[in-house]
Amino acid sequence: MSETQFDIIVIGGGPGGYVAAIKAAQLGFKTACIDKRSTLGGTCLNVGCIPSKALLHSSHLYHEVQYNLAHHGIKIDNVALELQTMIARKDKIVNELTAGIAFLFKKNGVTFIQGTASFTPDKNIVVNDKTYIAKHIIIATGSAPTSLPGIEVDEQQIVSSTGALNLSKVPDHLIIVGGGYIGLELGSVWQRLGAKVTVIEYADRITPGLDHEMGQALYKSLTKQGLNFILNSKVNMVTKSKRGVQVTLTNNLGNETMTLEGDIVLSCAGRKPFTNDLNLSAIGIDLEPSGCIAVDGRYQTAQSGVYAIGDVIKGPMLAHKAEEEGVTCVEMIAGQQPHMNYDVIPAVVYTHPEVASVGQSEQQLKHRSVDYKIGKFPFAANARAKTTDTIEGFVKVLSNTHTDEILGVHIIHPEAGTLIGEATLAMEYRASAEDLARTIHAHPTTNEALKEAAMAAYSKALHI
Repeated sequence: MSETQFDIIVIGGGPGGYVAAIKAAQLGFKTACIDKRSTLGGTCLNVGCIPSKALLHSSHLYHEVQYNLAHHGIKIDNVALELQTMIARKDKIVNELTAGIAFLFKKNGVTFIQGTASFTPDKNIVVNDKTYIAKHIIIATGSAPTSLPGIEVDEQQIVSSTGALNLSKVPDHLIIVGGGYIGLELGSVWQRLGAKVTVIEYADRITPGLDHEMGQALYKSLTKQGLNFILNSKVNMVTKSKRGVQVTLTNNLGNETMTLEGDIVLSCAGRKPFTNDLNLSAIGIDLEPSGCIAVDGRYQTAQSGVYAIGDVIKGPMLAHKAEEEGVTCVEMIAGQQPHMNYDVIPAVVYTHPEVASVGQSEQQLKHRSVDYKIGKFPFAANARAKTTDTIEGFVKVLSNTHTDEILGVHIIHPEAGTLIGEATLAMEYRASAEDLARTIHAHPTTNEALKEAAMAAYSKALHI
């Protein structure tokens, strides 16, 4: 093959794309990955998951030093915030991880092509006026923030999640449009650092996709921490001035309009598939009304030899979902028979406390007329949580009334994102609540709360 011919070309270097490229190379395919950024990792690594988690951790430590260490016998005076140092640490982490992916490409023999990819009618790809040919092409271009009418992002006074990661100073008043996980996480960062934060949500609850009981518990916790919420409301207009920004909103009954004034508006009302500039119509691929690319069970689009994975196809827009689809798609191209279980994809909100879930919520089970049992256990009754000052929250296990199979697990706790891994594994192997309850857990650990909740689902918990 020439330098412009490949077995597999992956368009997009985010979690789904770069993982697919590495897996393809490992399976012996001559592989290239195209991305418009100079650094790999996509939105998640460059301006999403990773930098936001770095700031969440730093801001949490700042808050802990200020308010929560004295009763441990640790007294620190004159605590000061060096925001630029915090931002620099975040950038350093991102740089190290993106460099790590570049190293993995080199190690596995993946060719990286920087630029914007566009299809030609004969199913080739043009990047920077150079044409590339491949037997198989995987579209993994991810997603972009949804733009709302009346809100024009300038990344100065009206910012997207990208701009909210790099504010030059702590705003006096940050107004967030959207009460999903992105808005809550970034709102938590700046509230801990000293900003007044107001979250406007169109629905009647924050994180509408969560099990309602968990969403309500998170709402109470964040409200107690100092975040302000305006629910059931629609933003009509955002105007800028030298003094700041003005947000006009109306409640969903249409009978009350109010105006908020702040320094910064963060617009994060969801994300949409990103397929700009691909010229998909040239190869006969039409987008669905949602903006997604339709694929079959092997991730193949309407065009033979062209596949799509991750945020550009239906399903939750999660990095780990895209990664697994990337691996599965490549293995199928290689003739293997992998399986991906879409019923067992965990999701985490990285606030404090975190909220993690896998499987179905109570609302979904009721909608599907499934008979279920509930087992709950509070971390206030968990010994390890007592010793680490993390007693807030609880575990909720939902199991089938007749078979005892675990149907869903929901956790609110500072370690929920880690704890959900055990529940995910249990559900992947279709464990019953009794199976999980009879699994021996080390003591003292926070995992024991999951064991106790499973016991409560099939029989009775011991420690409450």
